Amino acid sequence: MILGQPLWPRFLPTAWVVNLAKVGPVGRMRPGPGTWGSAAGLLYFTVFFAGLPGWQVLLWSLPALYLAVAFCGEAELRLGQRDPGGVVLDEFVVMPLCFLGWQALPAAWVADARWAVFLGGFALFRLFDIAKPLGISRLQDLPGGWGVVADDVAAALAACATLHAAGCAWSTWAG
Repeated sequence: MILGQPLWPRFLPTAWVVNLAKVGPVGRMRPGPGTWGSAAGLLYFTVFFAGLPGWQVLLWSLPALYLAVAFCGEAELRLGQRDPGGVVLDEFVVMPLCFLGWQALPAAWVADARWAVFLGGFALFRLFDIAKPLGISRLQDLPGGWGVVADDVAAALAACATLHAAGCAWSTWAG
């Protein structure tokens, strides 16, 4: 048993586990399945989370993060690979974390500029997820699905912090 890896997914059929971990066909899209998973996660955020305050985004994200740990870790075992590229549930479920408090950003105040916040958060997340600076890469060493998901959580929070820092700088210099 992998330390801390939930056991209940072991009782599910492999097709279910792998398809959920790949977010259906999204993890099979090329090139860059992680980017496609993040794009699907952006859609997930805009449909289900964009109108919620940050504390509710966090509250509703916790069960999704737990499920991602369970399914991504189990998919690793079934596929016999460490953090397989086609497993994109981790990117998908963390996207709402990129936008915690997005309504307070200057671009969010102008309805026609909200797309800039979403595009910026998406791009920053992909940058932090791919480059893994600031010790983010070490989080991948956590066991099982925890390692698959933790680095994406850190990348999402780094993207969120960068968005807010840019918003503060914009407000200071432009206003």
